[in-house]
Parts: sequence; C-alpha cells; structure tokens
Amino acid sequence: MIENWQNFLRPYEQAVAELKVKFRALREEYIQTGVETPIEFVTGRVKSVDAIKEKLVRRHVDENRIEQDMQDLAGIRIMTQFTNDIYTVVDLIRARNDMVVLEERDYVTNSKPSGYRSYHIVIEYPIETTQGERKILAEIQIRTMQMNVWATIEHAMNYKYDGTYPEDMEDKLREVAELTFKVDDLFQEMHQEISESQHALRNHTKRDDVQDENNNL
Repeated sequence: MIENWQNFLRPYEQAVAELKVKFRALREEYIQTGVETPIEFVTGRVKSVDAIKEKLVRRHVDENRIEQDMQDLAGIRIMTQFTNDIYTVVDLIRARNDMVVLEERDYVTNSKPSGYRSYHIVIEYPIETTQGERKILAEIQIRTMQMNVWATIEHAMNYKYDGTYPEDMEDKLREVAELTFKVDDLFQEMHQEISESQHALRNHTKRDDVQDENNNL
C-alpha cells in the first residue's frame, strides 16, 4: 500500500523534467543548425494521484504492480506540424542511447474506434538517485497539433459527460477526427510540394552559378 504518494512520484517527476529538457534541446539543435525541425512543442506531466487511483480501479491494476503495469505515470507529449514528422521523431527516439524502447502503438495509421490518433512509445528511462540508478517507465505520445486539438477536446468532453456521451456524439467525434486527419493530409501535401519546389529552385540556381563560372573562364 502506497502511503506517501509524493515520495512515490518524485522519481517520475525527475524523469519527466529530464525528458522535457532533452527533447526541447533536440528541437533547438535543429533550429540552430538551420535544419527543419520535426518537433514543434514538448510538454510533460506526472499522473495525478486521483487519476492513478481511478485507473487502478478501472483497469483492475494491483497496487503492488503499479510501476510495472501502469506505463503512463510519467508522460511526455511531442507535437509535430506534419504527419510524416511523427515517424521522424519515432526514428529519433529509437536511435537514442539514453532510453530503451519497450513498446510501440501506432494509432496514427490504425486509429482507435473513437477516432483518436497518436503514436505511443513506452520507454525505459534511467535516472540517478541517492540510492543509485533507477529505471523508470514513461510513455511518449507523438501527434500533430491538429490531432492534439481533437484529443484535448475529446478528453474534456469525456470528463464532462463521465464517458457517457449524448446521442450521436460519438459519431460526431469520429467525423471530426476524420476531418482532422484530412486536414493533416492536406498540410502534408502542401509541405511536400513546397519542399520539392524549393529543392528544384536550389538545383536550378546551382546550375546557373556553375554556368556563370564556366563562362568566366
């Protein structure tokens, strides 16, 4: 039985704080080097005690196994501009040496029945404590900003209606989710067109520069 929740959650707070710093630093590194960053925003949180207790009951989790079975006590959310950026971030996380990927769930390609889309990664992350190294489970959610707007509103509505929506509400939520995904597709398409146009322009400029140099010889 957990008697002191503050002490119990302190390592998770440390993990969230460190992970936020690392992913925000990664974003800044892209910006400083002039490379387009796949990371737009990074947020994080430790699950509240009330939310933990509610999930213990709802998911029938044994409190003695909370650290093994509740993988989202520490949560990091990474927002991207474009859908393809989600998978770029996934690859970046897989390649890191300071965390180990334990599980992946792709709700972007395979959305939940509600329409929810996001990419979830469960990692094992080591932190240093006064008792030595301790490995913490954390969940990283990667989604576009449009997906995040839908998920935020759906979560608020779910809480307001206690998970029981008025008639036709679920159909409307799925409809909005599909519209959101179409918006992401359009943004991705426009981004690709702009990138290809800029690439072609740079190549054309390089050819002109080479031609000018040859003419001056």
